[in-house]
Amino acid sequence: MEMWERKETNVKLIIAAIKPFKLEEVREALTSAGVSGMMVTEIKGFGAQSGHTEIYRGAEYAVNFLPKVKLEIVVDDDLASDVVETIATSAHTGKIGDGKIFTLDVSDAMRVRTGETGLDAI
Repeated sequence: MEMWERKETNVKLIIAAIKPFKLEEVREALTSAGVSGMMVTEIKGFGAQSGHTEIYRGAEYAVNFLPKVKLEIVVDDDLASDVVETIATSAHTGKIGDGKIFTLDVSDAMRVRTGETGLDAI
């Protein structure tokens, strides 16, 4: 088998943007739900919140992008709906800006160290 041989996978990429202070709670809940790894990125964005105004050195200015945390999690298709539900439950505050969750199909994955692909790579 070549190092990179494509094969069909049933793998999902879940991308979630959440409030930064919910990160540890979400991580703990995902670990309990069987998630073995994730990528986390500090991001800025806006949606329904549309930012806010702040005063700095006496001048008011608009903060159009709010700090968020982006989670990227690759899981077996069978686990995807549980992961989405876990994120939604643990990131929920009931206030505007709780975030968004997206689920995408992954055509393949590869573990660089071993060359494993598909589900074996995650």
